[in-house]
Amino acid sequence: MGELTVPPSGDGIESVELKSALEERYLAYALSTIMHRALPDARDGLKPVHRRILYGMRLLRLDPNTAHKKCAKIVGDVMGDFHPHGDQAIYDALVRLSQDFAQRYPLVDGQGNFGNIDGDGPAAYRYTEARLTEVARLLLDGIDEDTVDYRPSYNGEKEEPSVLPAAFPNLLANGSQGIAVGMATSIPPHNAAELCDAALYLIGHRDATSEQLVESFVQGPDFPTGGILVESRASIVESYRTGRGGFRVRARWAKEDLGRGTWTIVVTEIPYGVPKARLIEKLAELLQEKKLPLLADVRDESAEDVRVVLEPRARNVDPVILMESLFRLTELEARIPLNMNVLVGGQVPRVIGLADALREWLDHRRVVLQRRSRFRLGQIDRRLEILGGLLIVYLDLDEVIRIIREEDEPKPALMLRFTLTEVQANAILDTRLRSLRKLEEMELRREFDDLTKEKQGIDALLDSDDLQWKSITKQIRDVKKTFGPETKLGRRRTTLENPPDTAGIDLTAALVEREPITVIVSNKGWIRALKGHVADLSGVAFKGDDTLKIAFPSETTAKVLVLASNGKVYTLDASKLPGGRGFGDPIRLMVDLDDGTEIVSALPYQPEGKLLVAGSDGRGFVAPADAVVANTRKGKGIIGLDGDATATILVPAGRGDHVAVCSSDKLMLVFPLSELPEMARGKGVRLQRCRASTLVDACVFTLAEGLPWRDGSAQPRLASAQVLEKWMGHRADAGALMTRSFPKFEGFGK
Repeated sequence: MGELTVPPSGDGIESVELKSALEERYLAYALSTIMHRALPDARDGLKPVHRRILYGMRLLRLDPNTAHKKCAKIVGDVMGDFHPHGDQAIYDALVRLSQDFAQRYPLVDGQGNFGNIDGDGPAAYRYTEARLTEVARLLLDGIDEDTVDYRPSYNGEKEEPSVLPAAFPNLLANGSQGIAVGMATSIPPHNAAELCDAALYLIGHRDATSEQLVESFVQGPDFPTGGILVESRASIVESYRTGRGGFRVRARWAKEDLGRGTWTIVVTEIPYGVPKARLIEKLAELLQEKKLPLLADVRDESAEDVRVVLEPRARNVDPVILMESLFRLTELEARIPLNMNVLVGGQVPRVIGLADALREWLDHRRVVLQRRSRFRLGQIDRRLEILGGLLIVYLDLDEVIRIIREEDEPKPALMLRFTLTEVQANAILDTRLRSLRKLEEMELRREFDDLTKEKQGIDALLDSDDLQWKSITKQIRDVKKTFGPETKLGRRRTTLENPPDTAGIDLTAALVEREPITVIVSNKGWIRALKGHVADLSGVAFKGDDTLKIAFPSETTAKVLVLASNGKVYTLDASKLPGGRGFGDPIRLMVDLDDGTEIVSALPYQPEGKLLVAGSDGRGFVAPADAVVANTRKGKGIIGLDGDATATILVPAGRGDHVAVCSSDKLMLVFPLSELPEMARGKGVRLQRCRASTLVDACVFTLAEGLPWRDGSAQPRLASAQVLEKWMGHRADAGALMTRSFPKFEGFGK
């Protein structure tokens, strides 16, 4: 019997701490995603899947001048030899490399249905065919000449390049998008001719900054779909300096006259990465929801080129305002992010600026040049060795023939007789008889001289930095010539423009259908908007024991100013108020209201109007309405309050010459409005002396027309100038009691 083996303890199960096992596995996954999937190499601008597709197509000899081959064959070969992932993932990457609306300089020339700008998908890979483009040929140029390192494929059967020679600035020219673990990359496409100019400048000025390159050469991204870049110059420079930022891109449009005063807007270029079908869908949706009052209709008349027709609601609509409203609400304006997170040297993920990205490419081109030159030197040395042997033979052909004919082992005899190497002896023995004519000897001598001269040139090149950079300069100039501004593919498509000045335009009117509404605020701070101007509010229901506090007519395009007891004014858009079917919504949900504060007053905002603001302690002032409007949920602090005082009054002060104020103990005072200061914020001055009481109401009115006031009846009342004589005084007086003349007084106003 054989020797018994002792089984491992615990049935071969090893105990591992879950935390450390998870950390180890997740780190391995994260590194794999960063290095081998999501981030591009700074040198050739490619991720592994794209590099493998191009290399696989090269092995299939799918050069730009050859016939197309089925994509199924390409995908199958790439998946079987290099990329052991889903066939659909490989095909999706292949399709994107061929789409002229996704790639600024397509790397694959596709034949068949490869999708479109509407967002439709491609045909299955059994129906489509592909080959490499001239750009891809440049990326692969010299790959067979030991210019790059190779690594074993996933199964160790074949070898794949770890980077391509990249005679084209692909990283920036075509851009890249990817999401890894804990990091992402987003590089928009650029103009190759501009990148070549910047690279040539960098060769002569190694310390040039990204700012200098942007100022002189690289204007900004150049998208395959065109469009207009409306980012400020300072922002563009900063983005390229840090490698992080973003670019606002707008659709290109033009006004098209149809005669008799009618016109339409035609959009011919849309922002990069926006599917046209989704854009049209969103426009139609907004039209249906009545959020685009200036627009009547949208039609897609695109064929080969983009043509989206926008019909205005009326002839007198301003096309600029119409387009500005569309830019705000739709993807006719998009923000393209910039995050130049790349694998520097193929190893380290880092965010780099424009100058560093171009330096990485240039340094790689230099390494490629040196390796290619050394490879060529090796070829020349091997050929010179053979030629040297052949030329020796021609000096004594008869002796060579004698040795070959008479010797049993001609090779060692030849090596001994003429002092030849084994390589030279083999070359002589392999020479055909027809090559022994005199003419052939002259050819060999000429070839020997030419190769010797070429060898001297390569030696000089490898010894001189200047010669190397001169050679790279020539290569880059050739690339620039191929993709220059005068070529169809090379001319800039995205233009840089300043957006029109819309500071003085109220875009709310363009974005909201103008309709009359009645705004209702309850005592508990709930707000809603009834359709139309409703005079009789007796039928309006409230939640629980809540009651009506304020009601006023307005329009959907207006803003509503709300004063809280803490002295802050909040701004609400009337178009966003809940409808009148329910009880509305608490104002608390719409703004950041502090605990313990209540809604005191609300009124419609009048541009360039004036408002009287006052607190319970009798202090107040006149404020310009424009200074009170707040753009955020936090509101704007307007009136400063001391001790237990609260804000109580916010009333219009634009029309009128006198102010009437009333305290809680029914003391009223009337004084000229001119006695109050106008200020944007502060504590103000004393309106009425309130010793043991508080200020509860105020009104700005024209004395000649009389003071409007309310009692329990439905009819508003007016107090004439004669009646008010008893209460006339100056600011900060105590006032007089409102007995007899103001029975059942409820408040000022109609």
